[in-house]
Amino acid sequence: MRTYHDEEWGLPCYDERTLFEFLPLEAAQAGLSWRTVLHRRARYRRAFAGFNPERVAAVGEAYVERLLADPGVIGNRHKVRATVTNAQRFLAVAGEFGSFDA
Repeated sequence: MRTYHDEEWGLPCYDERTLFEFLPLEAAQAGLSWRTVLHRRARYRRAFAGFNPERVAAVGEAYVERLLADPGVIGNRHKVRATVTNAQRFLAVAGEFGSFDA
């Protein structure tokens, strides 16, 4: 928690993949403690292709179902599907403005 607080939280970020990573993690946190999400962060990275928005945007329903059964991922259907939808929207914004950061 201290490392996250001191090295990430509240600091400017311009890296596209990191910006995308924050979207599903923040969505997963809704109604839960941030500690819960941070302890699952490594599993989320594996589950969501290193937070590669192109790969996440292409995830199908069968993969969503597998993730819902994964104890390392917060098993809320809306949150998992939101990650896929957010990847699609992330790419749309990046396409419109040249990057998500822009």
